[in-house]
Amino acid sequence: MRVVPGDLTQPEFLEDIVAKHDVVVSMLPAFMHLPVAERCLRLGKHLITASYISSEMQSMHEAARAKGLVFVNECGVDPGIDHMSTMDILHRLRGQGAEITSYESFCGGILAPESPTNPWSYKFTWNPRNVVLAGSGGAVHFVQEGKFKHIPYHQVFRRTKFLDIPGYGRFEGYANRDSLKYQSAYGLENVGTMYRGTLRRPGFCRAWDVFVKLGATDDSYPLERVDRMTHRDFLNTFLAYHPTDRVELKLMHYLNISQDSDLMEKLEWLGLFTDELVGLEQGTPAQVLQHILMKKWTMTDADVDMLAMIHRIEYRLEGSDFHLQSSLIAKGKSADVTAMSYTVGWPVAMATRLVALDLIPERGVVMPNIPSLYEPILRELGERGIRFDERIQRR
Repeated sequence: MRVVPGDLTQPEFLEDIVAKHDVVVSMLPAFMHLPVAERCLRLGKHLITASYISSEMQSMHEAARAKGLVFVNECGVDPGIDHMSTMDILHRLRGQGAEITSYESFCGGILAPESPTNPWSYKFTWNPRNVVLAGSGGAVHFVQEGKFKHIPYHQVFRRTKFLDIPGYGRFEGYANRDSLKYQSAYGLENVGTMYRGTLRRPGFCRAWDVFVKLGATDDSYPLERVDRMTHRDFLNTFLAYHPTDRVELKLMHYLNISQDSDLMEKLEWLGLFTDELVGLEQGTPAQVLQHILMKKWTMTDADVDMLAMIHRIEYRLEGSDFHLQSSLIAKGKSADVTAMSYTVGWPVAMATRLVALDLIPERGVVMPNIPSLYEPILRELGERGIRFDERIQRR
């Protein structure tokens, strides 16, 4: 392996890197994929990413296909392994003659039970910015028992579902992005329920909703005097003025939080009521919140992360109704070798090898809902210990 340092925002450097390779793997932030993809298209190079397919990326489909190129996207864990494991199940059920009536899928990166406990049962196991901005891209969309549902951002973390994974207890899930766009990708256009969500431990979403209701996750404007701001000042920024009331009292009154609520325990554990300086020169509310959270939510040597995934599928077969739950638990080895890193990295590496060996007949912009990708990748993941626990019950 040869490491070449450089600035990918410099067009000449990016052009040179892409030109020298047959297959380009972009693990950059999602907004930086587009200039890479544009050069891959122009220079005739295949592309692999783990990110969601943007509208700009999708617009390159016909041109890439005409050039005989494959641009594999959504090939990490979520998105990625979720697509692959879903299609594997659906293909098998359809082969038996089953009619799929309901599909729900959830995935989340959290702390493993072996980690030291904290009131949130959570630390950052992937991009902190994405965690802070989760759900803020607009209303989420799904279909529930034949009814189309839309949840605005300010309600996302109060509309949750409880789920259980055998051996690992209870989780809660909140709706994630636009579930409806995967109906056609999965061949579930007529399914009664189509819901994709994110997993956390119970209590997380209710506490996170405090930040949402305050406006602390807003990334659209800069705050004033951040360089002099304390954690307490940050909370107070969003609360009404009162000459004598403490921040704690104003917060409890504004959001109707009781004094003995575990919400206050969670906020106190984060140090939000202290006079510690934020430590930034400037920033939006979301950036300041992220910086404060990283002081407590950055993994230490004592922490182990855990990737949890659940698919819940209901189907009708030979006159009977069935419920299938398929769950995956993958644990990291350290704060550096995390479950999140290898469940994202392995599928990307496997897809890269398949493309490099010309084993993918499809061309254009694709995701791993096609057998040429999901069958060999799931097989190799299984050899590496990434396996689902599947349980079926007659309803």
